[in-house]
Amino acid sequence: MGRFEFRVIDSHTAGEPTRTIVEGGPDLSHDPSTGKPLVTIAEKLQCMRSHFDGYRRAIVNEPRGSDVMVGALLVQAEHSDAHDGVIFFNNVGYLGMCGHGTIGVVETLRYLGRLHPGVCILDTCVGSVTAELPDSNRITIENVASYRDATQVPMELPGLPILYADIAFGGNWFCLVDCPDPSWLDRSPGDLISLTQSILAKVQEAFPRVDHVELFGPPRDASNHSRSFVLCPGGAYDRSPCGTGTSAKLACLAVDGKLPPSQVWRQESIIGSVFEASYHWIDQRTGRIAPRITARAFVNADCRIVIDSDDPFAWGIPQ
Repeated sequence: MGRFEFRVIDSHTAGEPTRTIVEGGPDLSHDPSTGKPLVTIAEKLQCMRSHFDGYRRAIVNEPRGSDVMVGALLVQAEHSDAHDGVIFFNNVGYLGMCGHGTIGVVETLRYLGRLHPGVCILDTCVGSVTAELPDSNRITIENVASYRDATQVPMELPGLPILYADIAFGGNWFCLVDCPDPSWLDRSPGDLISLTQSILAKVQEAFPRVDHVELFGPPRDASNHSRSFVLCPGGAYDRSPCGTGTSAKLACLAVDGKLPPSQVWRQESIIGSVFEASYHWIDQRTGRIAPRITARAFVNADCRIVIDSDDPFAWGIPQ
């Protein structure tokens, strides 16, 4: 095969990285096995998983990437009013949506001159997301419909008080837990990862589709409403407040009557970065909301990935 290259743009949103393939990625217009045209983002994602997963591993796994890196691939949009489609992935697989990643992709497209201030739509495999670009890098997205599936689910874990979880969808599936002790979020990241992995294993016994856990406690900054720690699939923790997790949290606050529509909720991350969030009702009867997330994103690298057939780890170190 020799050697070939493709281009990626790195960004971070509130501290959480996104690496976007912008040139030279796989052709997902047709299924390479059948020749069938691929129209939906879900079809393109399945094709990438089945035939081109090396691209995922090459850019998010070591030796080029890390467990915390989220990747994105720009593809042909599914709907005529959308600017692009996007497939999100991480060190162990594919994501339905990614809030910080969407904001990072939008800032990347602005950096490339493909987007200008205004409103654009991006298609994902779980629905379309609207992005508002002002003249700065402070971007607002309106996420896919978010809702709570179960509330006050009791969990018994060795050595811990009984925990009560909400199960909610914000583009990905979350187990949301209020910390019974405010000091929990002052533990080391390693301790919090271990704790949330135990919670995830327990909650998946009843809710197998849940793949994220988010702990909530009081903020360090009194101007914020809450502080959180988010365990992502693959064992890394989110440096940002997590866009899909914040969307899931808003859905719970909305149905509990704890946050009125359009009122801003300031979600603080474990590293102190902040997302500003609000929502409007889609269907109050079913508890479905449209969350809005505002954050700043910055492009911090523009480079070419080199795939050399002589390199045993050219496509990443397997997880």
